[in-house]
Amino acid sequence: MATYGSRTAATALDALGDPTRRSVVELLRDGERSVGDLASDLPVSRPAVSQHLKVLKGAGLVTERREGTRHLYAIDPSGLLSLRSYLESFWDEALASFKEAADRPSDPLGAARAEPGAERRAERREGRRSR
Repeated sequence: MATYGSRTAATALDALGDPTRRSVVELLRDGERSVGDLASDLPVSRPAVSQHLKVLKGAGLVTERREGTRHLYAIDPSGLLSLRSYLESFWDEALASFKEAADRPSDPLGAARAEPGAERRAERREGRRSR
């Protein structure tokens, strides 16, 4: 699993596996918010929101700053960028595999050659359809 800092992509993905935490991240897309503000838009208590924020912060997805007695939370762009890079690595691998397959010379009988008897089975099927 790819790592970023002391955190792993697995930690971030695990954190986002919870629907309430995903909702918290979605609410934070619009900017910094307090626990009470977040709780007013979620079907969970303020202490529960605090616990979800603690997990998201531990996963590197959320930052916290204090303003007097209030704790304000925001999305951590570096955490999301790292997670995005990890997920894009799968896309890069898929594109490389696709390019490799597309660059291979075409072989119209490739499927028939790959499996013994496939050509005969195909001919038999065609014979049944033409009757």
